[in-house]
Amino acid sequence: MVVMRRGASSRAPRRFSESSEPRHRVLLGDCVAELNKLPAASVDLVFADPPYNLQLRGDLRRPDDSQVDAVDDDWDQFESFRAYDDFTRDWLTACRRVLKPTGTLWVIGSYHNIFRVGTTLQDLGYWILNDVVWRKTNPMPNFRGRRFTNAHETLIWAARDAKAKGYTFNYEALKAGNEDVQMRSDWTLPLCTGEERLKGSDGKKLHPTQKPEALLARVILAASRPDDLILDPFNGTGTTGAVAKRLGRRYIGIERDPTYAREAEQRILSIEPLDAPTLVPFMTPREAPRVAFASLIERGLISAGAKLTDAKKRHKALVRADGAITFGEQVGSIHRMGAAAQGLDACNGWTFWHVETAKGLMLIDELRAKVRAEMATA
Repeated sequence: MVVMRRGASSRAPRRFSESSEPRHRVLLGDCVAELNKLPAASVDLVFADPPYNLQLRGDLRRPDDSQVDAVDDDWDQFESFRAYDDFTRDWLTACRRVLKPTGTLWVIGSYHNIFRVGTTLQDLGYWILNDVVWRKTNPMPNFRGRRFTNAHETLIWAARDAKAKGYTFNYEALKAGNEDVQMRSDWTLPLCTGEERLKGSDGKKLHPTQKPEALLARVILAASRPDDLILDPFNGTGTTGAVAKRLGRRYIGIERDPTYAREAEQRILSIEPLDAPTLVPFMTPREAPRVAFASLIERGLISAGAKLTDAKKRHKALVRADGAITFGEQVGSIHRMGAAAQGLDACNGWTFWHVETAKGLMLIDELRAKVRAEMATA
């Protein structure tokens, strides 16, 4: 299995969509019916927050007998486990049809449903890549004191099938943002609270299971790239859409409740995307665009006749107009001449040679970085 570990390749940039469809939209209707209207193999990433089928029996009350605002909405009610499994199979099948061969799906749930969802995923041919534990820093306590506090939810990340190639995993970017340590599969994040929580006209929370934007941001940054199409078949109040727009992705949400759909559209409309430079895909030096030493001369960043030296000024070389350099009586590339200077078989000339400037020695690799930045902007 080939995994795109480091985001977009400079040789295959994502192009912005020229479709007449708006970049961010919420479709009102049944998720399966609306999914079946979308083109096959058109979606890069699905994030699904389906009903959990909590199976609540009666009111949930605190020790002081006050009622807990629990999830008892009609959309979370199923007459049996079989009915829930049929529902799960239907929407997962519809999602698999619209996923690109390189696309992936994330689904979140609790112990009430996630194991049933995982079984159905595998039965349908999805290939599970990871399960991720979202550990809540501020979980709702267990009021009756008869069980452990439910302090986490589980996300499953899956490719469309076992032979999927080229799915996006921005490994290096996640690692760089995590103090150069691999991102783990246990994420500690708070519940959605405060100003982020949408409220109704009565001042109460608009949706009982609104997810925090930080959780969606991590998912989208981990497994997609700018201008990718993100789909949420259970749109709710539009958290996925809001984060997708902020991060420069396109978005389709599906919601059957008119109130939720209306509020989500307003929420997404109010979002301003981040500036493009903050969203440029992370690249390792190995993946960055190739820059020839001669291009530095062509762009006027270094002049023919300039003198190159190592960091300790023990070795000197002359820059030629054709992009080669002269070291003593030898002529060759910055790499070959760097190796010759050190008596080695090989050398990275970009990180060996320096050029004298008014501010002192500058590594020629810094000049290459300027060219790469121009290429990225273009």
